[in-house]
Amino acid sequence: MDAWTLQEILAALQRDAHPEELEGMARYGMSLEKRLGVKIPQLRKLAKQIGKDHDLALALWQTGIAEAKILAAMIDRPGDVTSDQMEKWVRGFDSWDVCDQVCMNLFDRTPHVLEKIRAWAVREEEYVKRAAFALIAVLAWHDKVMEDRVFLDLIPVIMTGASDERNYVKKGVSWALRHIGKRNSALHAAAIQAATELSNSENRSQRWIGKDVLKDITRASVVERLKP
Repeated sequence: MDAWTLQEILAALQRDAHPEELEGMARYGMSLEKRLGVKIPQLRKLAKQIGKDHDLALALWQTGIAEAKILAAMIDRPGDVTSDQMEKWVRGFDSWDVCDQVCMNLFDRTPHVLEKIRAWAVREEEYVKRAAFALIAVLAWHDKVMEDRVFLDLIPVIMTGASDERNYVKKGVSWALRHIGKRNSALHAAAIQAATELSNSENRSQRWIGKDVLKDITRASVVERLKP
């Protein structure tokens, strides 16, 4: 078919909306501002139908609709994403799911990802800071060729961020360290060392993160999978 227009996409989002789901989304901590109630599988299906389109992604983001923002990340081209665009979009994160979906569908594959992790990890805004650790997590999860040294160099960033007691930040920090620890046996050992140190901290957030990470990455299934 011909290229989609913004109006056609917005009409498709309205068609797939499930406003009766919004109450449940709120219970999971998702912001309901400018949200339609479109489920992620429906967004993925629509993104596949639309195809990659950088200009359309920018237009979707401008609408401010939560699902349109997520869809924008699904159809944008990582190579076309500029540093300035990432800064503009990260300031528009107003819900943890928008943050995580943009990071895992787009930002983790841009050439600016490592630069942004370090910059955002020391920012004060809750979702900007979460984005830094979400990016570490999805890089460890998705990127099969990145060298171990990159993740080892990011562990001090995680240790510093672990003192932030805000819910979405500390959960992002835990997510980052857990996925580093599940990558291979060498990083598993490094993550256990870091998590053990955190679990013995006097800081409440650090202790929670350390225990949360250790509980996950010392599971028998994880240890067995990582055996040389």
